[in-house]
Order: sequence, then C-alpha cells, then structure tokens
Amino acid sequence: MRTLDFAPLYRATVGFDQIADLMDRVATNDGSQNSYPPYNIEKTDDDAYRISIAVAGFSEADLNVEVRPNALIVTAKKAEDLEGKKFLHRGIATRAFERRFHLADHVRVLSADHADGMLHINLAREVPEALKPRRILISGQKAIETDVVETKAVN
Repeated sequence: MRTLDFAPLYRATVGFDQIADLMDRVATNDGSQNSYPPYNIEKTDDDAYRISIAVAGFSEADLNVEVRPNALIVTAKKAEDLEGKKFLHRGIATRAFERRFHLADHVRVLSADHADGMLHINLAREVPEALKPRRILISGQKAIETDVVETKAVN
C-alpha cells in the first residue's frame, strides 16, 4: 500500500489543517467500509444538499438522526420480532446500522423526512455575513457600493 506524506502541505499552508486531515483519513481508509445501508448525496441548489438513505423495513421510531459538531450521525435499531415466524428466504436486511457523514463548516441540517422506505435529510450551507467577501475601501476613493467597508473598521 502506498502512503502519502502531507508534511509539506502543513509547512506551506496556514489554516488548511482540516483539509489535510481529511485527505489523510481518506488515504488511510482500507476500502472495506460497510456499504449498508445504501445512500445518495445530491446537490439540490447552490448551497443546498440532500442525503437519501434506503431504510426499508425501519419505521420512524427505529431511526435516529443526530447532529454533532461537523458530523451527522444516522442510526437505526429494529427490535427483532421473530416469534412464530418461519422464513423460507430472508432477503430484507433490517440489521442495526450507524452511518456517519462529516459536515463542512457552516452546513446546517434543516429537516429529515421518512417516506416510502427512504430517509431524506435536507442540509444547507449558511455562511455568516461576517465571513462573506467584502470590498475594502482604499483611501482616496469614494464609497459608491453598500458592501464597502472602510479600512479603519477592518483594522
């Protein structure tokens, strides 16, 4: 297996340590990660996303969606009620699972819906006003735009 050294990245950048850590985690992943349950991640708008997880056989009471700092954790546990049942074939997997999603900064979970065996989780990126790009006024120029910030206010 080939290993990657991210030390030059740490030396040449400032503030990108989270990206380097993420790349390091992906590079060291052994590839045998559990694929149950299957899921989709789609971009529904410029700053909106939707995670759809196939949860056939689970009710809303069996599912749990939890948000932690920079993480979304979906878990499910179904109480087995096999009393009096004899299966000739059992192909519907209702085993317990935990699926983790790493969320970028400023991504917020808006809602979760369960319908037709699918769990849909809607997310949005909401960048605070203080972090949005702004134009800095250079001394000697007249302020003609509303999003211009004076240099004294910035420093």
